[in-house]
Amino acid sequence: MSLYRHLPGARLSEAVVVNGLIFLAGQVPENTEADARAQTADVLAQIDRTLAALGSDKTRIVDATLFLADLADYDAMNEAWDAWVAPGQAPARATVQARLADPAWKIEIKIIAAR
Repeated sequence: MSLYRHLPGARLSEAVVVNGLIFLAGQVPENTEADARAQTADVLAQIDRTLAALGSDKTRIVDATLFLADLADYDAMNEAWDAWVAPGQAPARATVQARLADPAWKIEIKIIAAR
């Protein structure tokens, strides 16, 4: 079994690759001043970059968990998500409301993808 830690830190790795699967750490927005749609698009762009660095892409995502600070942002989040997901390639997905670590974050996304 091969295991690779991408951008490891003291507390977490940005991603871990094992047995052909990529497990991304929760991705949060860089622009905390933006609305929910823009924060979602920001996080999805980060996911694209990380997956590309690891030899994968959004068409290979098998599971996504989306954490929203406020379910009132569900429609705005889905606007960005629906524009991003490749047609016919939507992963299994769950969306839950959660109290996020930074009150400025409207969303956090956790992904599992095939390499």
